[in-house]
Amino acid sequence: MSADIEPLPRRAWLAVALLWFVACLNYLDRLILITMRTSIKASITMTDAQFGLLTTVFLVTYGLLSPLGGFFADKVNRSRVIIFSLFAWSAVTWLTAHATSFPELLLYRSLMGISEACYFPAAAALLMDYHRNATRSLANGIHLSGVMVGSALGGLGGWIADQQDWTFVFEFFGIMGMLYSLVLLALLRDRPAEPARPGQTVAAPPRVRLGEALASLFSQRSFILALIFWGLLGVASWAIAGWLPTYLHEQFALTQGRAGLTALGYVYSSSLVGMVAGGLWADRWSLRAVRGRVWVGVIGCLVAVPGVLLLANMPVLGLVLTGMVIYGFARPFPDANMTPILAQIVDRRYLATGVGVINTFAVMAGGLTIYAGGALRDAHVNISNVFNFGAGVLVLCALLLWLINPRDHPANTPS
Repeated sequence: MSADIEPLPRRAWLAVALLWFVACLNYLDRLILITMRTSIKASITMTDAQFGLLTTVFLVTYGLLSPLGGFFADKVNRSRVIIFSLFAWSAVTWLTAHATSFPELLLYRSLMGISEACYFPAAAALLMDYHRNATRSLANGIHLSGVMVGSALGGLGGWIADQQDWTFVFEFFGIMGMLYSLVLLALLRDRPAEPARPGQTVAAPPRVRLGEALASLFSQRSFILALIFWGLLGVASWAIAGWLPTYLHEQFALTQGRAGLTALGYVYSSSLVGMVAGGLWADRWSLRAVRGRVWVGVIGCLVAVPGVLLLANMPVLGLVLTGMVIYGFARPFPDANMTPILAQIVDRRYLATGVGVINTFAVMAGGLTIYAGGALRDAHVNISNVFNFGAGVLVLCALLLWLINPRDHPANTPS
């Protein structure tokens, strides 16, 4: 029976549902900080560049350790890596509420990067283990739609901080994550091994070594293109998302809470729809053409560009909101398809490591972009220029993605 029509394992969609909530918490915990800028700066003295550095140190730490997190997920039980990561970053979220100085905040954001580094490589690989070609992008897109919901809910941080105190936000969501890790401990499992056919000898799984994994990944031209593409996509994404609440607050005189809810709510609610739509469309297209997922990603990058130009250059709030919706809907198309594309071009034994490696470039590039944005703010550079730069990078991303040649890696094809 072909992989396209092979029945899915019993827990395939349960894994998607369980991980949806983890992805939601993952991005909520990392983004609530940027929506509470005013409240945090009123409590702990820092410059705009230092505030940007809080996000930068998280992203750089997270990025540096993502390949090791992915390798760890390839080498040991993926579901247990996910559970440990969730519990650890939730505990750090709770600790952040008790910071009293900028160095303490910086330390906790570093620990957040360390504790989150294992999650996405392990989760992406686990879903690709459970799902075959006909449902891979949809499963990945639904999982990542949790990111969109978590990102949108992150806007609640500024609103809650306006009503109570910024520390309450970190305490509440930290405790919630630690409790949910117990739910995963009871329900989340790795995909069971395929039963042996009559007369067939089941070989022991090969040992996974980091050097061999990296050598295999970087021997693929398409993987190198994916690496550069994902890094530049991180630059574009963080250049826009990292400063959108501040832009709305200053350009249209919105309060901190309303600016955060508007920025994250409009973009990420439309992204929720776009993530699932892009995954479903790509799954259907890929059944007819091996490059179907690539084309969906290219289209998403190009359609997002006019949305960015609208939000960056229009003086009317209604047009800016329209641009945010266009950008939010189209931008997730490549996200829904990146891991399924990687599953076509790399050895599946090293898939989590591959996800970790490309995440390194994306988050480190994004982190440097956030810090550069803060430095530019201190130099009184208009945020609109940062957004326009992001639009240009999206065009380059579309070209790089178009050059990727997806195919089934020989090691993934049964002999």
